[in-house]
Amino acid sequence: MKNRIKIIHGDITKIAVEAIVNAANSSLLGGGGVDGAIHRAGGKAILEECMQIRAKQGGCDIGDAVITGAGNLPAKYVIHTVGPCWNGGTDNEPELLKKAYVSCFDLIEQYNIETVSFPNISTGIYRFPKKLAAEIALEVIHSRLFDNQNILQVNLICFDDENYDIYRSLN
Repeated sequence: MKNRIKIIHGDITKIAVEAIVNAANSSLLGGGGVDGAIHRAGGKAILEECMQIRAKQGGCDIGDAVITGAGNLPAKYVIHTVGPCWNGGTDNEPELLKKAYVSCFDLIEQYNIETVSFPNISTGIYRFPKKLAAEIALEVIHSRLFDNQNILQVNLICFDDENYDIYRSLN
């Protein structure tokens, strides 16, 4: 199973896969960090699809995920998921982060996606503890890869050294 998980230090918008996961905010309108980078690199097509989703359902709740095309990105899809802000662990943050990963995998399976790249969800401006976030991510990824042999590769794309080192130590 480990050979189906790759930990990569780099830019998620530059790595060719079927789907890129976006650590979005609930508005789906883009923002800072990886969300802004994905929207900038993908172009206006992603924002236009996000606006259509907003018109239908009013955005994306914490722990949920929605899927759009990938615009100019080297992918077919972008899966937008909203992770929780860290409030000391008293607001079900670990469960909500796990739900965000599960929601992504539900879409991955629904769309028969074989290769996917995940960023570090909630560890930036949302201040989720990086090691705990990595443990949650790997728990869900290992479980879903065990259950679904059709998923060929999951990339964990780390923009910073600290997240990269944490994932390398845990996997």
